[in-house]
Order: sequence, then C-alpha cells, then structure tokens
Amino acid sequence: MELKLKIGYAELLELIKQLPASQIFQLKSELEEKPLPTRKTVEKTAFRTLLLKGPVMSEEQYQQFLQTRAWMSQWRTNYSA
Repeated sequence: MELKLKIGYAELLELIKQLPASQIFQLKSELEEKPLPTRKTVEKTAFRTLLLKGPVMSEEQYQQFLQTRAWMSQWRTNYSA
C-alpha cells in the first residue's frame, strides 16, 4: 500500500517540529549522510542532456570545417595589416 501526500514546505516544517528531539536528530543525520542534489548538479545534467540531444557533424562536414578553418587562418595571416 502506498500513500502519497502533497504537503507544502511550511506544513512539512511544522510536522518535523512536532517530532521528538531524538527523531529530529535522526532525520538530520540521515539527510546529512546522503547529499541532496544541488541546483548546479541539476543544471549540469540538463545542460549535458541538451548537448547530447544536439546536432552532430558528419565526417564529411567535419572535413569541410577543417578545410574552411585552415583557409581562414591562412587568409588572416596573409592579408592582415
């Protein structure tokens, strides 16, 4: 049997405050043992997912890119003032 409740933060905090001190310390130690995901971790994961779902160059496109970059580099060094 599974019971799910939607409890707001303030309500949860009030419930925790009603616990005996020993259970509050137990809860605190359990929360400190398992680090909670930080916002940065979540943002990194979302960014990584975005990058992995992005477009990928084919080998032919990559070779064209390398040729264009070499040409631009040569043009920049030969024609710069």
